[in-house]
Amino acid sequence: MEGREEKKSNDIFYLCSLIDYIARKTKNHRVAVVDALGTDRLEKIYELADIYHSDNIDAVADDFIKQACIQTGDFDNVAVARYSVPTHWDIGKVYKRLVIAIMKDENCDVVTAVQKAYHSFVSEKIDDYNSSVFYDNPQNIFLFYKTGSLI
Repeated sequence: MEGREEKKSNDIFYLCSLIDYIARKTKNHRVAVVDALGTDRLEKIYELADIYHSDNIDAVADDFIKQACIQTGDFDNVAVARYSVPTHWDIGKVYKRLVIAIMKDENCDVVTAVQKAYHSFVSEKIDDYNSSVFYDNPQNIFLFYKTGSLI
């Protein structure tokens, strides 16, 4: 363990933050970015997160946008936000906590947990910056994921 968190947690945080950054840049839903990147690229980003993290995130995002042929979409949750918009780092932290909870609960690897998190209904709720779900307690967000509803 280096720093305050395990390396694994920091790498998941970077992966989720990059997904959000790419989604904002290309105006796509986060799940569309996850699907476009695919399992192999997600694994690569996770495995090399400490290296990518030391590079300019804009350049890293551009490389993966190009590699995955991610087209510009029409989903812009930042533009329609009526309140303060969380950063891609803020949202990366929310997803990191959800991914770790899924990994522990379902005994699965990082990439599978990432795919499950972004394919769940709670992902749409987290990405609605006019709601308060992304500010909610991490245990509640996981409970929303597990139950499939905002209890």
